[in-house]
Parts: sequence; structure tokens; C-alpha cells
Amino acid sequence: MSSPAPIAVSLAGFDPSGGAGLLLDAQVLAGLGVLPMGVPLADTLQNGMACMGITAPTMDPQARLEALGPHLAGPWGVKLGLCALDLPTLRRLVGTVNQLAPKVRIWDPILAPSAGVGLHDPEGLQAMAKVVLRSGTWVACPNRGEAAAIAGLPPDQIRTASLEALSKPLLDLGARAVWLKGGHAPGAEVEDFWITAEGTESLGRSPRLPGERRGTGCFLSAAWLGLRLKGLEDRAAAREAAALLRSRWDRAWAPGAVGRPAFLPVEA
Repeated sequence: MSSPAPIAVSLAGFDPSGGAGLLLDAQVLAGLGVLPMGVPLADTLQNGMACMGITAPTMDPQARLEALGPHLAGPWGVKLGLCALDLPTLRRLVGTVNQLAPKVRIWDPILAPSAGVGLHDPEGLQAMAKVVLRSGTWVACPNRGEAAAIAGLPPDQIRTASLEALSKPLLDLGARAVWLKGGHAPGAEVEDFWITAEGTESLGRSPRLPGERRGTGCFLSAAWLGLRLKGLEDRAAAREAAALLRSRWDRAWAPGAVGRPAFLPVEA
């Protein structure tokens, strides 16, 4: 009899078009042989062209996560994404995560969807970071804009800020590692970095791919979580997640031939 699949719980926004959030996380995780579960932390009015509205979910996410508790007896992990909860509700939810003790944790901090209405201002994302990261067990995977917002840097420094300026505030707040994604940096190549208190490691350079894709941050963080639960170590999982995204880039499509292309399901 084969071993049961590891479980990954996505705590994220619900995008009804499936190009980001819980639905994208679920298809990426399932394609990697991981059983996806999910609790919405935001409801969105959204399609492939833009996000028109974001609200908090109507049902208590802490109660929903607690209901999943009996299933989380073996190796499992958690991803935290788009979050429209107020801080007291987020604190309760993070407390429940700590009690359930996932093996792997990743936080994809999101200021706003890439097109349409926003959600957090920098101060709101900073407050969220203080709640999420204090346990010292989370990997944070911001892009440069999100890292700069948490660091309190002005927008005109996003592209030029040093790696230390972007990562140190997250490490000081308790992140065990920062996976700084390079898509918002200048240049014809993309370079991600894995940063801890012990030092900084480049995850390699790749040519910048043309065009936009929906849900790249969701794809990467969900893939990393699934690969970690399948046995890869931190840096290897980040490299493989990026390679997986690049392999799917040219196969993305726009349902109904409108909006930005979204990723096809990942094959097992």
C-alpha cells in the first residue's frame, strides 16, 4: 500500500476565475501529488482582466481551520496568501496554525492583485508581518515591491534598494528565511535570492520571459510548499518551483481569449 499524500492547507483569497488564490494553489499542489485543503481569507470580485472588489470572508476562518485539525495528524504544510482579515482575527488564526504545528510554512505577502483594486497599504502589510512572522517558523516570499513596503522604503527605491534593506526587516520580525523574488528588479535577467541570518545565496539567473501571467506569486509559493512536502530542501524547492513556472510560461492561456493568461494545471 502506498504512503498517503502529504497535505497542504492554503489560507488565501478566493479568485472565482481560478487564475490566482485558492483555486490556483489547489491545482498546483494536486499536480505535485499533494492533497490540497483551503480556507478563504478574502472573497474577491475578480476575473482575468482585473479585481473589482475584496472583502473579508463571511465564515470564521479560525473555525474552518480548526475543523480541518483531525486531518492534519501527519506531515502537512501551510501557505498564507491574500488576507482581508482584521488583525485580531488574523492573530487568532495564526495562533491556531501554531497549535496545529505544520511542518512547513510559507507566507506570500500581497499588497494588491496585479490589476484592479488594492487591499493593503504599506502600514497594513507591516502590521500583518508582525503577527505572522513572530513565531520564527515562516519563510517569507515577497517580490521587491512587497519587501520594500514591509521595510518602509519609498516606491522610488523598489528597484534599487539593497538586498539587506529589503530582507533585514523581515528577518528582524521573525522570518526564518526570505525568498526574495527578482521579477520586479531591473534588467534582462531574473535572479531570486535566498536570505537568512547566516547569509545570502543566489538561486541562479534566468532570462526574463516576455509578457504577463496571472498568479505567478501564488504559483511559486504553492509549488515550493508542495515540493518541500515531497522531500526537497528549502533552496532546491525554490529553484524547482521557479523552473516549473518557467516550463509552463508558454502554455498559459486566457480563457475566452480575454484578460491576462493563466497557468494550465500542472501535470503529476
